[in-house]
Amino acid sequence: MENGVFVGGGGADYGEKQWLDLKYANRHGLIAGATGTGKTVTLQILAEGFANAGVPVFLSDVKGDLSGLAKPGSETFKLHGAFTDRAAKIGFDDFSYQAFPTVFWDLFGQKGHPVRTTVAEMGPLLMSRLLELSEAQEGILNIAFRLADEDGMPLLDLKDLQSLLVWVGENRADLSLRYGNISVQSVGAIQRRLLVLENQGGAGLFGEPALDLADMMQVDAQGRGQVNILTADSLMAAPRLYATFLLWLLSELFEELPEVGDPDKPKLVFFFDEAHLLFDDAPKALIDKVEQVARLIRSKGVGVYFITQNPDDIPEDILGQLGNRVQHALRAFTARDRKALRLAAETYRENPDFNIEDAIREVGVGEAVTSMLEKKGVPGVAQRTLIRPPSSQLGPITDDQRAGLIATSPIGGKYDTVIDRRSAYEILRQRAETAAAAAEQAELKEETQAAQERDYSAGRRYTGTRVGRSTSKPVRSTKSSRDKSFGEAMGDMVMKELTGTTGRRIVRGILGGLFKAK
Repeated sequence: MENGVFVGGGGADYGEKQWLDLKYANRHGLIAGATGTGKTVTLQILAEGFANAGVPVFLSDVKGDLSGLAKPGSETFKLHGAFTDRAAKIGFDDFSYQAFPTVFWDLFGQKGHPVRTTVAEMGPLLMSRLLELSEAQEGILNIAFRLADEDGMPLLDLKDLQSLLVWVGENRADLSLRYGNISVQSVGAIQRRLLVLENQGGAGLFGEPALDLADMMQVDAQGRGQVNILTADSLMAAPRLYATFLLWLLSELFEELPEVGDPDKPKLVFFFDEAHLLFDDAPKALIDKVEQVARLIRSKGVGVYFITQNPDDIPEDILGQLGNRVQHALRAFTARDRKALRLAAETYRENPDFNIEDAIREVGVGEAVTSMLEKKGVPGVAQRTLIRPPSSQLGPITDDQRAGLIATSPIGGKYDTVIDRRSAYEILRQRAETAAAAAEQAELKEETQAAQERDYSAGRRYTGTRVGRSTSKPVRSTKSSRDKSFGEAMGDMVMKELTGTTGRRIVRGILGGLFKAK
């Protein structure tokens, strides 16, 4: 097939060759199977096929194996003989070793280019999912985002959100009348979750320069699509952060890309590995959002492929939209496993030559039951398929090789330096400084008025010298302490108190309500 990606097949024990038609590649897909059955290699060969067809690819490397896409395979590789034999068996006449144009990304900025977004772009729904907030806490977060929009305070990084939440807590009495109850406990709980996110390294995700999607949708001089690899082996220690980031990226593609209808080939193919992490304990609102994105993003020319161990990990409404399927072996040791196996088999178009349920249970490593969309988007008949061998290196590249590729990347240096422009944190800090200066002026005015009143009560004319702020030496009184009247002694005591702790209490009282008169 000229306009397709070769998946595998052929041979006496297998069905016809299986091609993924590029015209229907944006109708999404599924790669499923138990651990060790070959899902990673299938992902690798699909990425190679799309790249050779001029389609950029985004995928996450959760085990570190997929970095091999950046280097060609080798005849010295121990499985070289098995690869060439398999290629001949399935009629893969064009099999050869080659590397693919690869760009590495890393949320932590260690094994790839830093990838960032802003808090505002993430939005309250995804931030609530990321922070595992309760319904009441999510409501307060929505209030904070609304206030940021209304007051023109950009939310770029975590310190912007933290500062805004402090402001919300300080003004909760006034805000509660307008937006509903805001409790100190809920605000504090959100702040603690933000601290946990920082400790997990999530602070690096938020800031500028934010990711430009165009940098992921490039082709090289030979017309091959760029393979974008998100380094995710360390990220998997924070699975909620991993899943939320991928969902945000998918949402950004949906919101920013223009409508293209049904193109001859996708503009981008997005592989969502460990997809079960997205749906574990997810609220209905989030699942509804994923379903909406999956249903509509194909019109933007984006194909989404979920990779998971069991099709049962994917909600039924989303699973029904995944037309291109590669099902590796499923184990059926428990009643739940047998039920999942039966349900997986029922989603395929029957083949009279074999029992699909038995085939899914029996296929070996590197084999699968496949079904690809055919003309008019009709699912093809299920076929037992021998997956073709990869052309790129099987297994990870070295750290030195990775560093060299990052240094010569076409986007090298663009995201390395963090930009910290004026945002909510700086705006609120400026307001605090302005309020503090106003408080100091108010204190000086009160001190001056107190001095005038003391002079008046003592029968003296006010000379203009400010108590505690004198710019010239005061004239010493010729009276001894014994000669002072009771009123004068009281005035001295009051003056001393005003210039001491009372003044500080006045400032604290003013600072306690810095933002109440916004």
